[in-house]
Amino acid sequence: MGDPVGGFSDFEAGELMDVTEKPRPRVTPDNEPFWKACRAHRLDIPWCTDCEVAFMPPSPVCPHCLGEAIEWRTASGRAVVSTFVIVHQKWFAAFSDDVPYNVVQVELEEGPRFTSSLVDVANEDIVVGMPVTVVFDDVDGDVTLPRFKPGS
Repeated sequence: MGDPVGGFSDFEAGELMDVTEKPRPRVTPDNEPFWKACRAHRLDIPWCTDCEVAFMPPSPVCPHCLGEAIEWRTASGRAVVSTFVIVHQKWFAAFSDDVPYNVVQVELEEGPRFTSSLVDVANEDIVVGMPVTVVFDDVDGDVTLPRFKPGS
């Protein structure tokens, strides 16, 4: 079910995904440096040395100039909230205890945007343009997630 790049390639035909467990990041050769850096509590992002632009998500070529000269650099961790949503519905059993929870898109000081969540702030206090900084959530011995908290 699904294609080799998609999220369901690990499942046999007809097998359902376990929705009682929170999903884990799919580590690929393209994003492995990102996840290793998170484990070390660093926010490393890919940079194109041809056009000097940072980008996310990681890929083997620059989405801006299609250059292949990619290197990983540690980002400042400073960002602003560019959009967000507060989830009130229990869409997935694994997240039932977290409702209501926030999902934010942050724009890093270096330019790229990505999706995460905010901690140490009440959902009703989240606003677009809020300065935030990265913190790391050691979920277990294998997974560390970048999250953000208010402040710069």
